Amino acid sequence: MDRNGCDTRNDILRRDMADVVFSEGSACRVAAGRFHEPYTSQIVEFRRGAESSRAVQIDHVVPLADAWQKGAQRLTSVQRQRFANDPLNLIAADGPSNQQKSAGDAATWLPKNKAIRCHYVARQITVKAAYSLWVTEAEKDAMKRVLAACPDQQTIQSG
Repeated sequence: MDRNGCDTRNDILRRDMADVVFSEGSACRVAAGRFHEPYTSQIVEFRRGAESSRAVQIDHVVPLADAWQKGAQRLTSVQRQRFANDPLNLIAADGPSNQQKSAGDAATWLPKNKAIRCHYVARQITVKAAYSLWVTEAEKDAMKRVLAACPDQQTIQSG
């Protein structure tokens, strides 16, 4: 939760969606919206409910388990909480893609949508650098392969 009183899921849904509709009487709870899903490149219409909430998930670009294996265990509890809720590391995503990704890093999982891969890897690098997390040799090689296709890709700024 940040200073606006809304939970992180709703903050990210509001940030990543267009035509957002809030639940009656709420300035936080996103009831509906649409967005261009980055991993599949599909336009997704979101309506709050058990099925649609599973279909649209908030993905940790650097998965929590991957971060833990690569240095997050050395972070303080406050730093780990900041990492888990950092908007730079969170995006609204296709639920099945997020489930398939699981704790995968760039060596084991990349978005099906090849057009987003450079941005995705740059975002992972930015997040890992911000929290002093490391990468395996296989992950580094995969990141280099992706970024070779987009030499002008910049790191990602929070915002």
